[in-house]
Amino acid sequence: MLGEKMDSKQKIQQHLSFLYGEQQSELLAAQLWEKLAAFQKTFSAPEYLGPSHRLSESDVILISYGDMVQRSGEKPLKVMAEFLKTHLDGFINIVHILPFFPYSSDDGFSVIDYQQVNSNWGDWSDVKHIANHFDLMFDVVVNHISQFSKWFEEYKKGNPNFTDYFITVDPETDLSDVFRPRALPLLTKVDTISGEKLVWTTFSSDQIDLNFANPAVLFDVLAIFLFYISQGARCIRLDAIAFIWKEIGTNCLHLPQVHCIVELVRAVLDVVAPHVVLITETNVPHEENISYFGDGQNEAQMVYNFSLPPLVLHSIQTGSGEKLLQWAKTLEQKTDQVTFFNFLASHDGVGLLPARGILNTDEINALAEHTLAMGGRVSYKNNSDGSKTPYEMNINYLDATRPVDKEEPVEQITDRFLASQSIMLALRGVPGIYYHSLLGSQNWVEGMVESGQNRSINREKLDVDLLSEELQDSKSLRYFVFKGFKKLLYIRKNHSAFDPHGNQEIIDQNPAVFAVKRISRDQCEHIICLTNVSGESQVVFLDDGAMPENWVSMSDLLGSGLVLQKGEPLRVELDPYQVSWLLVK
Repeated sequence: MLGEKMDSKQKIQQHLSFLYGEQQSELLAAQLWEKLAAFQKTFSAPEYLGPSHRLSESDVILISYGDMVQRSGEKPLKVMAEFLKTHLDGFINIVHILPFFPYSSDDGFSVIDYQQVNSNWGDWSDVKHIANHFDLMFDVVVNHISQFSKWFEEYKKGNPNFTDYFITVDPETDLSDVFRPRALPLLTKVDTISGEKLVWTTFSSDQIDLNFANPAVLFDVLAIFLFYISQGARCIRLDAIAFIWKEIGTNCLHLPQVHCIVELVRAVLDVVAPHVVLITETNVPHEENISYFGDGQNEAQMVYNFSLPPLVLHSIQTGSGEKLLQWAKTLEQKTDQVTFFNFLASHDGVGLLPARGILNTDEINALAEHTLAMGGRVSYKNNSDGSKTPYEMNINYLDATRPVDKEEPVEQITDRFLASQSIMLALRGVPGIYYHSLLGSQNWVEGMVESGQNRSINREKLDVDLLSEELQDSKSLRYFVFKGFKKLLYIRKNHSAFDPHGNQEIIDQNPAVFAVKRISRDQCEHIICLTNVSGESQVVFLDDGAMPENWVSMSDLLGSGLVLQKGEPLRVELDPYQVSWLLVK
């Protein structure tokens, strides 16, 4: 054990040397090691079985705001705890509470104080109450901080301790190479005691980028990690991590220093909290995204599978899963220590950059046009040549799966939507389900119009009592979606073939049917997952030669009554948008 700790200490010093130079690294490493030792004296880490056992088929993550459900006169976090325990215990085991700290904009992602709970929502005791029944996932939002934070206020006052906490730029500096995720100015004027300055603001004028070239910033951020772990975080999401290091003359995206910082965080957690899962959020093309797996051991254990949402929508809207199938064949995991965070909807919109290179320009434009036709919005990014391209579709995912100008019975809406969700649940990885998807919500257009923010269309807060009534109304869309979703989740968590580190084989037999065989880590359980992505009946012929040698029969776990016997034609007929999970016996 001592040898492992010495290796970790040397690894940490090497990372610090790369970031800040060899001359400072020894002192910085000693300071950090001292902080980690102090933390270990007060923190008792949960049982840890090894890096390949951090995650299992039982892990399903709910993505939610701390005020997602509300009741007059009560703190939302307390209401949330009650709702989760009543409706989701046994189906969801990890709750990702999106930033629940005091904030000034962006629905929580402009943090004023990283260590306080938003007093309008509750306090740390409410968070711990949720942790009594569910594991927790927290956000570390450290590319930027609110202009109203103490750090930035002290910077403006001229406090020497905060002089280098932010990035100031000469107005004559050429920043044309910098990648822009927003059609907004990169620099923002601020008044300080030393006069007017231009500070770096990647996402908005209220979100001031931190300067990680200053080791004091890195150390303060590492302290935030440790604090969140002490408050029960099992998973930590690195928000906008790709942008955190700036180097004039580059695109300031995915720089080597960024990967070095992720490796450093991984090394720190491996010392004090090896049970914690690190998740990177990088809404970029697929190859860039998966670079945050590192070598499969030294960076994130999970990366958001950003290409999945637009590709599933493309499949459902066109009735062809060909592009999705071809892409899915490339989803390799470097080691049994990493896996994908599979999601379709989130608090943000559906990113289009991750689909580029997989879908062509016409196909991407078709997705954007469908979004607009369904009452959604499309956000754009600025290009270096002055043009703009679609960056994100802002729409509720259920509405995005529906056809334009067509009234349908609730059962058909549900079947199509759950078909899309079943693909996410079947693929190797850990599923992340946005609460509006789980609850069968639709576009909140009035909220988007009132706020003036495109993303508000999928961020409605729900009255918990009205919601509970709708979930029990056997005629409501919420009832059908919630009931169907819970059935899929219950089956998934009880079958080892869905282990996020198990095997996966894509079956490319009919382009209208997304087909994947999942195999447990011990090779003892095989499940063939079929999803008809079209509005027409489809037939799939399975290959007997691809089955385990001693197989006898297979039957549908989802209750269709389908049973196939060895020696018979392996012909499966699927109704429009039907999902079938065939357990091989």
